[in-house]
Amino acid sequence: MQKRTLKEILLRIVILFIGLTIAHLGVTLFLLADLGADPFNVLIQGLFRTAQSLTEWTVLTHGRVHMAICFLIMLVLLITDRSYINIGTVLCMICGGPIIDFFTLLLGGLIHSGNPFAARILVLAAGCVILAFGMTIVMKSDSGVGPNDLVAIVISDKLGQSFSITRIVVDVCFVAAGFLMGGAVGVGTIICAALVGPVAGIFLPHSERIVEWIIASANVQNT
Repeated sequence: MQKRTLKEILLRIVILFIGLTIAHLGVTLFLLADLGADPFNVLIQGLFRTAQSLTEWTVLTHGRVHMAICFLIMLVLLITDRSYINIGTVLCMICGGPIIDFFTLLLGGLIHSGNPFAARILVLAAGCVILAFGMTIVMKSDSGVGPNDLVAIVISDKLGQSFSITRIVVDVCFVAAGFLMGGAVGVGTIICAALVGPVAGIFLPHSERIVEWIIASANVQNT
C-alpha cells in the first residue's frame, strides 16, 4: 500500500469532518422529530433526560452527554486495546456532540414534537437518509470510526463472533438501557433500523467515487 502524504492525510480528515457534520445533521433531525432515534442516541437521550431529572445542571445538553459517553468508551479502549483508536476516532468523539447541539439550536424552533405527525415522519425519514449519506462519507474517508461504532467492532473481534450478530446485540442493549432511562423509542427507531443500512448501501459506491475524485484532484494539482 502506497504511503499517504501529509496533505492526503489532512484532506481525508477534512472529508471525515464534512461527513461527520452531514451525519449529525441527520441525527439532529430525527431527535427533533421526537419519534425515536438510532440505538446509540436512544441511550444518550435516556442518560440526558435522567441527568436532567436528577440534577439542576443547566450546562447539560444532548451533545455534551454524547461527547462524555464517547470519551468514556475511548478511555476503556485506551486501557484494553488502543490500536483501534486513531485521529478520526478522536475527531468523532470531540465534534459529534457539539455538531448535534449546533443544529439543535439552529433548527429547534422549526422542528419539534408540536409539528403535525406527518411532517415529523417526513423529517425523520429525511434525517435517516442524510445520516446514511454522511456515514458513508465518514467510512470512505478511511480516517477512523466513531467510538460508539467501535463498541460492536471490538467486542466482535475479541470474542471471535459475527459482527452482524454482535452489532444487533449491542444495539438492543443501547435501546433497552436508553428506554429504561427515558429515551424515546418509537416508530423512528424502527425506521432508522430499517432505512439507514439499505440507504447507506446505495450511497457507498457514490461516496467512494466522490472521495476518490477529491483525493485525485488534489494530487493532480500537486503535479
